Amino acid sequence: MPGRDLLFCQPRRSRAGAALTLVFAGVLLTGAATGSLPGSLPGPAPKSPSDAAGSAGSAAPAGAHQEVARAAAEALADGKSPMEAAERAVSRSGDRWAAVYSRSDYEEFQEALDGRYTGVGLSARRERDGRIDVTRVQPGSPAAQAGIRKGDRLRSVDGEKVDGLPVTEVVSLLRGDADDAPAGTTVALGLQRGSRAWTETVRRARLSTDPVTVRRLPGGATVVRISAFTKGVGATVRSAVRQAPRGSGVILDLRGNSGGLVTEAVATASAFLDGGLVATYDADGRQHALHARRGGDTTRPLVALVDGGTMSAAELLTGALQDRGRALVVGSRTFGKGSVQMPSRLPGGSVAELTVGHYRTPGGHDVDGHGITPDLDAGGDALRRARTVLAGLGESS
Repeated sequence: MPGRDLLFCQPRRSRAGAALTLVFAGVLLTGAATGSLPGSLPGPAPKSPSDAAGSAGSAAPAGAHQEVARAAAEALADGKSPMEAAERAVSRSGDRWAAVYSRSDYEEFQEALDGRYTGVGLSARRERDGRIDVTRVQPGSPAAQAGIRKGDRLRSVDGEKVDGLPVTEVVSLLRGDADDAPAGTTVALGLQRGSRAWTETVRRARLSTDPVTVRRLPGGATVVRISAFTKGVGATVRSAVRQAPRGSGVILDLRGNSGGLVTEAVATASAFLDGGLVATYDADGRQHALHARRGGDTTRPLVALVDGGTMSAAELLTGALQDRGRALVVGSRTFGKGSVQMPSRLPGGSVAELTVGHYRTPGGHDVDGHGITPDLDAGGDALRRARTVLAGLGESS
């Protein structure tokens, strides 16, 4: 059964859980990336002794879900916060991708996968030195109206310095508490551009994402840029490929794509493949396979453009196209997030997501911690390099 990788928009979390935010260095829009398996949320696990918790980055045993559920149940019975107890249990597990969400936050998370969210329209990334740099400003958003630009440095949010913080903690500050920071509330951003430092106060707004943009290059080549795999992306990409000029090539731009729904990544792969394996994943020791639908365009020249911000579901797609020999991959090594999380409902209504396994490309390559190595380095101008490669595949671009 196809999985879903809930990577695109992690919900806001309460400040009480700030110390438990995930370690994540990819691009953010309203949140960070986690992965999770399909299906409705199961109820609380029965109380039973847990297995030993896995080390950071490893798959959590089934008992880890039971341990977190038991901690929440005991706190609820004692009149304490079950969510805080669950967060402490998750912290002890050593699972760096695990997280606990309130009921309302998780519902907001699901809504974000439809491409709607409350925020300022600011995407950012934590660099190796810990600084937080703006990587994208959504057109028409509060951040755009305030004159914030790509390349600006984000130094503080509401007076709190953000250098060195995990990206998800920065998101928590930007979005505020889920109940107390709706659209219309303000947030003060400390920014720097060159030697100029200033503070800009913007109002959060209800925003919609446009995860797929399509443009035609001189000569006929089509660039399909996917910023995240929200609902409907696969169908949009398939339509774009069908409308491209006959015989022309496609550049699939996945730079900065922090992931999304695995079902949509598989649907996107189906636009270029005629069935066959897309990826395999293990979940609590069992192996599963994801397959493309038949009928995709298998003859059109294709280049996949990636970078260090290409992660999870986007890496799954890249690995499938590369291993199946369908696309040449151009750019730099991808992020390396190939773990899978399973959500479960806890006593009190909160939701825990713990790592249960990892996925591999059709060729059996483990992405987690390794990333995907491009066939060709992008050099200074990635898009220009991709166009040159595409021309070498038979496309005049």
